Amino acid sequence: MKDEGKTILSIMVATLAISALITAPVMAKSLKNPKKPASHSSAAAAAEATSSVPDTLPAPKVGHLDTKPGPAWKTVGGTVKHIKGDTYTVEDYEGNQVQLYVGQGTKQLRGNKKVGDTVRAEITRGGFANSIQ
Repeated sequence: MKDEGKTILSIMVATLAISALITAPVMAKSLKNPKKPASHSSAAAAAEATSSVPDTLPAPKVGHLDTKPGPAWKTVGGTVKHIKGDTYTVEDYEGNQVQLYVGQGTKQLRGNKKVGDTVRAEITRGGFANSIQ
């Protein structure tokens, strides 16, 4: 009977030690980055505080192109129809005219482009070409 008690006691001590080893890093992390308790007066405010939708910047006004790299919006492919300074006019494969701004932040693959070249460009919502090839 005494041997059974010692066995149960040693199992309980081992379980407690394992639990402490598992929870110690979690507790240490939560102490380093304490979360402030949320106190909202409405459900809408609570939903807004916990939403994971990132803030997005509005698109530039019509006729104004982005002049800096940013998040890629889409890829445009087509033929260069016109180049005026840093602005390229590309006619895509569906016949739509798209204006791209090519600046210092643009990664240009396969050299400089000229009218008549077929290109593929990754652009921002405002028309900045992050890359062009």
